[in-house]
Amino acid sequence: MALLLVFEGLLPLISPGGWRRLFEQMLAMSNGQIRFFGLCSIVIGLISLALLT
Repeated sequence: MALLLVFEGLLPLISPGGWRRLFEQMLAMSNGQIRFFGLCSIVIGLISLALLT
């Protein structure tokens, strides 16, 4: 969990303008698109955990 916070903090630290644009684009997405990306993130995370253990 701590490593996730480190990775999530890198983009706003390195490029606050890019982070703001990315966030604005995410706000323009529909709920279905956001759910799809959330599902993809979960699947990739589970696959990564399975490969590491």
